[in-house]
Amino acid sequence: MEHTDLLKKVRKIEIKTRGLSRNIFAGEYHSAFKGRGMAFSEVREYQFGDDVRSIDWNVTARYNKPFIKVFEEERELTVMLLIDVSGSRDFGSFEKFKKNVITEISAILSFSAIQNNDKIGVIFFSEKIEKFIPPKKGKSHILRIIRELIDFEPENKGTNITEALRYMTNAIKKRCTCFIISDFIQPEADFDKALTIANNKHDVVALRIFDERETSLPPIGMVKLKDAETGQYVWVDSSSRRVRHEYEKWWRELSTQLDWTFKKSGVDYANINTRQDYVRSLMTLFQKRGLKA
Repeated sequence: MEHTDLLKKVRKIEIKTRGLSRNIFAGEYHSAFKGRGMAFSEVREYQFGDDVRSIDWNVTARYNKPFIKVFEEERELTVMLLIDVSGSRDFGSFEKFKKNVITEISAILSFSAIQNNDKIGVIFFSEKIEKFIPPKKGKSHILRIIRELIDFEPENKGTNITEALRYMTNAIKKRCTCFIISDFIQPEADFDKALTIANNKHDVVALRIFDERETSLPPIGMVKLKDAETGQYVWVDSSSRRVRHEYEKWWRELSTQLDWTFKKSGVDYANINTRQDYVRSLMTLFQKRGLKA
């Protein structure tokens, strides 16, 4: 992509997603993703209504009047984005490809993080780890992430979620909040063990991005379909009721299995349709987490 075209796209994404982050998600993000705990801030005189359990008895004895310890939330977090860059992200049947929605959501989460003084890092993955951007703060860092989201070309087309989770768990030593953003379509959806291990060490949130056309086949006769990840072609008779039924059955079973995997692993998740407003899905997820906190 030409440099000037890339800058225009980066600017467009920045304007849209930074505004959404600041005006819509700021409070929900803060409530949904807590810091590491409480840290001592200061000592002040006791006031009516203060919790007597917070009295600092050493200072109280020294000044002969009650003082209490004041604690503040340790707010700073490390946020990691695990972004699926496999071939299937290039699918889209309406206004947006899955990769466009992934880019916008990733940018929103990035701006939400820096507005809360959190570090943000990214791992691009396919069937292998494609790129690791270590977590940092600052607007220039966010703009680099957006540039990579728009312009990054992976070397591989497949998907290996287990490898991505293992890499993140080993690379990030301290507890972090990790968003894994993917369509979660891979030959064997057997990443539940790796997901459980990652969520025991970190706080993992799954965002499943799908296109509505992936849920069923339209009856349009013989069609030649290409597997975006393997490159293989296959002819499908979409006019066959049995073929359409089997496809829809496969999609329902995949969705049920993924829901079960996320719940079993204790991972909060959202299913995001590219045709619908992802803002509502994210707000619902953030508010749900805020109520549990």
